Order: sequence, then structure tokens, then C-alpha cells
Amino acid sequence: MSEKAVSENAVPEKAAAEKSNWLGRAGRAPRWVRALALLAVLLLLAALPLYLDAQMLKVGSWSMAIAVGAVGLTMLVGTAGQLSLAHAFFAAVGAYGYAYFAAPEDGLGWPPALAALAGIALAALAGLAFSPVAARVRGLYLGVASLGLVFVGQHLLKNLTPVTGGVNGRSVAPFDVFGFQLTGGTPPLEVLGVPFGAQERMWYLALFSLIVAIFLARGIIARRPGRALTLVRDNQAAASALGINVQHYKASAFVISSAFAGGAGVLTGLAYGYLTPQNFGLTLSISFLVMVLIGGLGSVGGAVVGAVIVTATPLLLESFASSTGLLAAGGSGGYDAATVSSILFGVLVVVLIILEPGGLARLGQRLWRVASRSS
Repeated sequence: MSEKAVSENAVPEKAAAEKSNWLGRAGRAPRWVRALALLAVLLLLAALPLYLDAQMLKVGSWSMAIAVGAVGLTMLVGTAGQLSLAHAFFAAVGAYGYAYFAAPEDGLGWPPALAALAGIALAALAGLAFSPVAARVRGLYLGVASLGLVFVGQHLLKNLTPVTGGVNGRSVAPFDVFGFQLTGGTPPLEVLGVPFGAQERMWYLALFSLIVAIFLARGIIARRPGRALTLVRDNQAAASALGINVQHYKASAFVISSAFAGGAGVLTGLAYGYLTPQNFGLTLSISFLVMVLIGGLGSVGGAVVGAVIVTATPLLLESFASSTGLLAAGGSGGYDAATVSSILFGVLVVVLIILEPGGLARLGQRLWRVASRSS
């Protein structure tokens, strides 16, 4: 072959290589694009409290609080391949644990930061107590077994009145650090002329907690524990042959996921300010599972997006319904915000399972691949 022919063949190969470096491979955006996108999202989220009203800040705080639990569940279901319907139970343990540990009068009166860590640790211990079951069964059997925890939890929440407040629930002590309230308005604070009250501060607390949860989850998935869990999910016999302690990793995944759920419970309690047993029933467990299915099993970013969609949609629809009257009032038996949201989520899950089982995360990768080919 002549030097001219070799040179002509090298030109498109070089161009293809340069294009690959700019656009990434395997349907994923290159690292620099993801870094810039992450930075842009963080800056946007940090600036939003300067512009959003109190209601929208509440919606955002609740969504980010729930997203912490969804991140933990996507590691358990997606990465480790273990079905759990007990996420609401562990969230309740964290929420009520914090409320009792931090309460100055009808609790232990611990510092809020210590009480929050203790609530998360208590949820992890509850997961550890259930981990022998998680280590020995899998699939539908584990899902049914974990579902029992939700009913046990409901019974305990309604009957351990000195700790939980019973059916009527209990209030949640505000969160402060050295006297600076992160869920209240003391001391007064203004940023760029905007008063930073309880909702603005709660936004930043939830955002910071979600960022920590995301980095912890991605660190676990990207390193040896995550690779071991993936192998256990795909082939337990092969994992055992390679010297991986299958039962240990399955149990550990359940404990870690329980801790994330406990963190979500603490944040949810702080965001709501009051806890009742019905907040942590079967509906919440199913909602968590819907979040990770919509986002894409095993995808941390997808779990966050799924959590925001599932949490924010009924709240926004309720606000829309109250201002327009197009939807029925809650509890009227008609098509209220909760009913319409449930229908939408059901349709979305079915469509994604049929068309894109990888959820929104895989759909995003596919769209990026199409865009990179056409550019």
C-alpha cells in the first residue's frame, strides 16, 4: 500500500479518535462533560433558595431527603440484586430514633448532630439484625420476608407510645450546630438581601446530606465492595469460587442500605417537623422501589432523579389542583393529586420496563450515544 493511501486512511481514524475523546465511549459522556454538568447542577441547586418560595423549597427539601434513601436502595436492589420492601421500616427507625434522642423533654436530650448519627446507627443495627435473613434468601422470598418488617414497624410505632407518641405521633426537635439552627430561623440571617429562614436552611442541609450520600454510594460501587456485590448478584457460585464471602457481602449490603434509609428518615423528620406512623407504611416502601425502577437499577444518579419525580409530582399536582380546581380534593374519592400521581407512575414503570428496562439512566446514555453519532 502506498504512503498516500496509508495517510488517507489515517485521517478518518485520527478524526474518529478525536471525536471519541470529545464525546466519550459506550454511550457515556466523557468525564469532563460529566464534571461540568455536575458543577452546573450544584451551582443551580445552591442558588435556587434565593429565588424559590417557601412551598417550592419544601418540595425540594422533601425530595432530596427521600433521595438519600433511594440511593441506598438502588445499591441494594441494583448492585447487590437483593429485593427489599422494608425501606420504610428502616427510615422510620432513623426518624423516630432521632426524634427520641434529640427531644429535650420526652427524650434523651442529646445534641442534634449526635442524635442524627445515633438514629442512622440505630437503623443500621436494625438492618444488621435482619441481615442473617438477607444473607440466606434472595429474590421474591427476601422481598416477602422484608415486607413483614413494615407491618411489625407499624405495630411498634402505634404501641410504643413513650418513644413514638403512638397513633398521634410526635414532634421532631430542630437541628442546630453550636446554636445555629439549620431547620429554624435562629439566629436571623440574610444572604444577598434574601432572609434565610427555616426552609432555606433545610434546603441546604438536605442538599449537603444528599451530596454526601451520593459520594459514599459511588465510592462503594466503584471499589472492591461494589465489584464483589455485582459478581454476587450475577453469579453466586462464581463469586464463592473466587473467594468472595457471599453471605457476608449480602448482609453488608443490607446494613449499608438500612443506614441510608435511616438517614433519609432523619432528614424527612426534620423537613416535616412531625412524625406519624402512616408516614412510614407500605406505600413509602413501594414508592422507594418505584423510584429506583424509574431511575434505573444500580444507577445512583438515576435513583436521585427517580426520587425527585416520585416525591415532587404529587406535591406539585396538589398545589396545582388547589389553585385551579382541576383535580379533586384529597380524600374526596375522586381523581386527586395522589391518585393521578399513582396512575402516572404505574404507566411510567410499565413503559420503561418494556422499552428501556435500564430506566432513565440507560435512556440518557442511549440519547447521548445518538447525539454523539449525529455530531
